[in-house]
Amino acid sequence: MRTYGQRCTNLLPAFAELLFPTHCLGCGEQLGSSRPPLICATCQNGISIIGQPYCPCCGMPGSDRLCTACLRHPFAFDQARSLFVYQEPVRSLIHQLKFDGSLVGLSTFAALANQADAAALFHAPDLILPVPLHIRRLRWRGFNQSLLLTKVYFPMWKQKIQPDLLRRHRATIPQTQLDGADRRSNLEGAFSVQKPQAVQGKSVLLVDDVFTTGSTLHECAKVLRDAGAAEIAAFTVARTMA
Repeated sequence: MRTYGQRCTNLLPAFAELLFPTHCLGCGEQLGSSRPPLICATCQNGISIIGQPYCPCCGMPGSDRLCTACLRHPFAFDQARSLFVYQEPVRSLIHQLKFDGSLVGLSTFAALANQADAAALFHAPDLILPVPLHIRRLRWRGFNQSLLLTKVYFPMWKQKIQPDLLRRHRATIPQTQLDGADRRSNLEGAFSVQKPQAVQGKSVLLVDDVFTTGSTLHECAKVLRDAGAAEIAAFTVARTMA
């Protein structure tokens, strides 16, 4: 038989939802529960999981042959894979984390991880490296969203996560302000490997939030390749279709 205190404890979440209703992180519609994912049914239906066929290198869906972009400008990484198409509500979830500094959506990303298994896309790597932020941006934001997403999507490999091996030693213009070739030139020479001996002969998995042109992952992979990494894969939560 439950005590009075236990009954009150069980009622607290209901009172909290009544007084402070939860809203969809995609469209703002009021939700009936605060349990993640914090997105409504309509927004959940808008989530597009990327499946095969896709380019064996960059993961662009549509064909299992090398895409035009990879043929024209080969990447330094061996393969890149993404879970979702970069559209609503995934776009809003990433923007809220990346630009608004809101960590509320992390539980929703964790819930979405149950719908799409990121680890199944790769062989177990030796090292997992979140794409780093420059120290000034890290201080301003207060966290590295790529590191948080790494922990959400690869908890089974948490002992392999090394957030300090890859360094962003030069501040750059935010990539969202640039297009095409400007993205690559903006990042040239921006990254370095702190302990090259730690990556020699190792398989490395890079993790970032969004794959747009692949420039950031390419530049990270270049310095890892120069440091002697044997295999380099890349994972992003989402990717654009352009």
